[in-house]
Amino acid sequence: MQAPDDSLVLREEGDDVPHEPPRYTWKLLVVDDEPDVRAVTRLGLRHFSFAGRTLEFIEAGSQAEALERLAEHPDIAIALIDVVMETDDAGLRLVETIREHHHNSLIRLIIRTGQPGAAPERYVIDHYDIDDYKDKTELTTTRLYTTVRSALKAYRDLCAIDINRMGLERLLQAAPEIYRLANMSLQQFFSGVLTQVVGLCHLSPTSFISTIEGVIATVECGEKAVHAATGHFIESERFHEIHARCCEAILNGREPENLREHAFIIPIVPQTKPEGYIYIEPTLPLNDDDKRLIRLTAQQCAHALDNLRLHIDLSKAYHNAIDMLAQIAEYKDKSTGEHVNRIARYSEAVAREMGLDEEEAERISSASRLHDVGKIGIPDHILCKPGRLSPEEFAEIRKHPEIGAAVLTHDHSMSLARQIAYSHHEHWAGGGYPSGICASELPLAVRIVSVVDVFDALISPRPYKTPWSLAKARAELEQKAGSQFDPDVVAALCRLLDRPEFLAGLPTETEC
Repeated sequence: MQAPDDSLVLREEGDDVPHEPPRYTWKLLVVDDEPDVRAVTRLGLRHFSFAGRTLEFIEAGSQAEALERLAEHPDIAIALIDVVMETDDAGLRLVETIREHHHNSLIRLIIRTGQPGAAPERYVIDHYDIDDYKDKTELTTTRLYTTVRSALKAYRDLCAIDINRMGLERLLQAAPEIYRLANMSLQQFFSGVLTQVVGLCHLSPTSFISTIEGVIATVECGEKAVHAATGHFIESERFHEIHARCCEAILNGREPENLREHAFIIPIVPQTKPEGYIYIEPTLPLNDDDKRLIRLTAQQCAHALDNLRLHIDLSKAYHNAIDMLAQIAEYKDKSTGEHVNRIARYSEAVAREMGLDEEEAERISSASRLHDVGKIGIPDHILCKPGRLSPEEFAEIRKHPEIGAAVLTHDHSMSLARQIAYSHHEHWAGGGYPSGICASELPLAVRIVSVVDVFDALISPRPYKTPWSLAKARAELEQKAGSQFDPDVVAALCRLLDRPEFLAGLPTETEC
């Protein structure tokens, strides 16, 4: 290979002064099979700095070695690549691999050849996805500086665009779920917000959004939670010191002390009291536009926390209402007190076994607890009668689905519980009560509760009967699958009955 012109070397007086390594650098990969060329490149750029960050040199002497370095350092910003190395087109093959196989469109690839005849400039530019083409003889110190600086500026801006794109994707993905506010959707929302801030402000990876999980729970119990973080900062020892200082500062209404230069913190204030913060460490001071953006971001996070609190309050109110109504039914009929809790467990287990997700299975489980709430309208002497019911008494018992539906009809959040209460005695092929419709037309939740309700009644002691054995109860369900019960639900319950962990939750009185 032809060595570069000596004018590449910066000729300055004095030795290099030792200094502390910078926290953030631009990574430059020099791919050339001539050690002298790599050394001269390092020397020529030894004082280079852009946007407050110096260069970190990474070297490779072949295509294979370059691919190893790229795997070790996925954040390399620029690669200066010789064409002719172990083969006449090794550098060009490397370019193809980076772009087409590794799909790395951010790294800036600069061909730097000492034999331009082996790879004509126009042909290479037209046929390979490179960002510049240089003859080694023309890369003086000044031109090398200009080339690297231009490439780094392009790399920085492309990274900002890519980070903003990823952040926007996360925000858009989280937006439909943010009103449902499962824990993961809120975390995804915060992650998207943070990614946007980091990209727009050209921040370092040492940035994160943290929330204090409610002032009461956190301050009194010492609990804190981080919802989004960049890089591995959260795993460092320094993070815990910063986190403690920031939490203490925002709760006391003062600026945190002893943070790194240019560090910026903004409280997240959902109502009137701070409940979290955004902390960032930019490589350069933030301008007013950057700070305004972060303040707007903090407002977004505050609104998300408000929505989460409202969701939690509504969810608690819903579950409290179910608990209250279930307890009323239990006081009315002591023999079925634990029955409703078991129905909830069985319903959730069967729903999961049939492929429903966790959220839907839990929704069915909660609603199932009110399947017999209508029994609060049935006279005690009928509910607690130890012997067989007369036709008139059984007619009274058959009214409890309609009574239960009437109790639950005024609250939209109870719609599933109302369906279950009204229809859980309907039969798969028709002929049940109160409507006599085919249960195949009813929601799966109703069909699940129909099966597990009868199953638990069979294996549990009642005033008028002793418990059946598991084998006998299972045989009864299988015999009536397709007539009284949904065959798929019966099959799912039978699969669970083959598992010891499910059997452990069955009533101890069962004659196994």
